[in-house]
Amino acid sequence: MSTQKNEKNNNPFKVTIAGIDFKNPIITASGTFGFGQEYNQFYPISALGGVCTKGLTLLPREGNNGTRIAETPSGILNSVGLQNPGVEKFIENEMPFLDSLDTVVIANIAGNTEEDYLAITRRLETVDGVDMLELNISCPNVKEGGIAFGILPQSVEKITKAIKKTTSKPLIVKLSPNVASISDNAKAAESGGADVISLINTVTGMAIDYKTRKPILTNITGGLSGPAVKPIALRQVYECKKAVKIPIIGIGGIMTASDVAEFMIAGASAVQVGSANIFDPKAAYSIVNELTSILKQCKIDSINQLIGSLKT
Repeated sequence: MSTQKNEKNNNPFKVTIAGIDFKNPIITASGTFGFGQEYNQFYPISALGGVCTKGLTLLPREGNNGTRIAETPSGILNSVGLQNPGVEKFIENEMPFLDSLDTVVIANIAGNTEEDYLAITRRLETVDGVDMLELNISCPNVKEGGIAFGILPQSVEKITKAIKKTTSKPLIVKLSPNVASISDNAKAAESGGADVISLINTVTGMAIDYKTRKPILTNITGGLSGPAVKPIALRQVYECKKAVKIPIIGIGGIMTASDVAEFMIAGASAVQVGSANIFDPKAAYSIVNELTSILKQCKIDSINQLIGSLKT
């Protein structure tokens, strides 16, 4: 349920992205928040600006076998493998709860072929309560030799254009940092019709057990997230802000309200909180409550005054 219905005009934390009003710029990131019900036991998640669902595939997925999580200094490596109940079970079991919330609901979608993405998009198009879609283009395109949809600008533009033709909902394209030029991919998403871009997705890495001389993750490599990737994410948000005119949602190592301010100054209109949710279930809620102090410290009346305000 969009906060547009209940938002007061004098809310200093309100941000509007692609015509959708968020009561504050704090959104939970896909993959670390499930579908929100467990976290709602710790705090009222309607206090958040938005909730982004775990990545949804057309059919249920069990995810990868074996060890799927490894701690690293200032971060987490994961190789979960998009475990999820599939789009139909999501609609049946999770959407009634999400639709009852006074917050923006973003459905993250994933697939291994263009047809997968299109089928999920068509199904979600008819679902009330899904306010926006976020396109996970870090998935391998099995019809193109396993190269991820988000690696090359031409494939970014192609999949974005196809999805945009299929939905009336605002479309967020989530960009991978594991590319030659993220600004080129941002421009490709914009050319394909994306309403918003979000970045960054995880950085590819690995961990080794020196005693066994084996990788810690069964899948060998995984996605690095957490504070370790924040400098990379900030730099890439800044680069994309200069490259595109559409709004940006910043992701990567956000733990505090000051992190939020940094991302917004770099060019983000909102942020997603990911790994912080794993070690502190109330992390996103705490950040929301810290935003008042940011306004005071920066001597501003609206959080929007931070967006793209970097002085160079």
